[in-house]
Amino acid sequence: MGGMTPMKKTKELIGDAGVTFSNAFTATPLCCPSRSSILTGKYPHNHLVRNNSISGNCSSATWQKEAEPFTFPVYLNKLRYQTFYGGKYLNQYGSKDAGGVDHVPPGWDQWHALVGNSKYYNYTLSVNGKEEKHGDNYEKDYLTDLVLNQSLHFLEERSPNHPFFMMLSPPSPHSPWTAAPQYQQSFGDVKAPRDGSFNMPGKDKHWLLRQPTNPMPNSSIEYLDNAYRRRWQTLLSVDDMVEQLIKKLDSIKELNNTYIFYTSDHGYHTGQFSLPIDKRQLYEFDIRIPLLVRGPGIKAKQTLQSPVLNIDLSMTILDIAGVNLSTVNMDGQSFLAQMAPSLRNGTERPFFLVEYTGEGHSSTDPSCPKLGPGLAECFPDCVCEDAFNNTYACVRTLKDANLQYCEFADNESFVEVYNLTSDPHQLENIVKKVDPTLLQIMNQRLIKLQSCTGDSCRNIK
Repeated sequence: MGGMTPMKKTKELIGDAGVTFSNAFTATPLCCPSRSSILTGKYPHNHLVRNNSISGNCSSATWQKEAEPFTFPVYLNKLRYQTFYGGKYLNQYGSKDAGGVDHVPPGWDQWHALVGNSKYYNYTLSVNGKEEKHGDNYEKDYLTDLVLNQSLHFLEERSPNHPFFMMLSPPSPHSPWTAAPQYQQSFGDVKAPRDGSFNMPGKDKHWLLRQPTNPMPNSSIEYLDNAYRRRWQTLLSVDDMVEQLIKKLDSIKELNNTYIFYTSDHGYHTGQFSLPIDKRQLYEFDIRIPLLVRGPGIKAKQTLQSPVLNIDLSMTILDIAGVNLSTVNMDGQSFLAQMAPSLRNGTERPFFLVEYTGEGHSSTDPSCPKLGPGLAECFPDCVCEDAFNNTYACVRTLKDANLQYCEFADNESFVEVYNLTSDPHQLENIVKKVDPTLLQIMNQRLIKLQSCTGDSCRNIK
């Protein structure tokens, strides 16, 4: 398995041509709140998007009024950047309660956004505020390819007198994991990796992790292996997208003048701690994200250990564009100095916050009646991946010690602590073994981070 990956061209064309961040994290491991963090440069406690529902503030009227006018594309637009968005935006985008397809967020000149959550076929787009319906014809409708084609068209039509910014958000590798026809047989022998915490019991962990059957039933293992393989198949189209985009930038003589970021909104697990498939958990497999960047001033073939977060992307993009960052109210910090020391001076952050608000249904899941109310995402085999009180906040340090300290907002105020140097797979919660003064320091940092805004998020000692 070692050498196999669906992202060979991307690693070569972006990673090898620039920098690979080995410690990139999301501030929250769920799509809508994470995407909201990317757009606003803010932690969830400041942009207030809690989950993927309108009541959880995903693409709500409040978000549109209070957060969208301050997202990073608005700043770029003021500098006469030509901006393009293509693909999935926020999970509730385009729904009636979110203002429908007429709503085009400020800052975007060309807007080709998916209505609702990820799909590959039979979806609706908002094309600059007009509804465009798509069917299931591969050549015309496969969304990953459509996003690429629209972006290539944008590059052809743009004015060469002004800079441009594009954000491409293909559905891959999100469920329903529909691969392009030519890739549906790829990776036939690939299975989810069996290392680390795969199929291990979640002992000494929050109650939700103590629920799953261990070892997992064969039906769960088949399901997660199939999901893993199909995710990889869908990513082959993303790999093609990266290659085509770079060819295009080269042919219009803009490649060496352009910064290209490749990343994701969160991680994903397939069988870790006997949880078949999902995200939303505080462990490394859900909070780590890929991050590769190439561009002017970035030396090739670098791997950087500096911790970076998805809330840093907008600040970094605005830094590149020449915005005076002291005029921007965001929680993140630019990592341009880490990537291109010749262009900027800067310091890396000592620690950071990961936070999540659990979601549960007030009634019992009819397919899993034994489990009672308050749970969500109970598939396959009635293993629930979320709950009302799966609500946590963690402080993660990398510099002085490779530690994670997490507190749950539940009636047992459960705490999990991991030393990731000695225990990279987080098998042992060491809360009872750690020096209490360390717990106190971590708790103090967490309290400050959970209420930080803007500058104060960057200056906690």
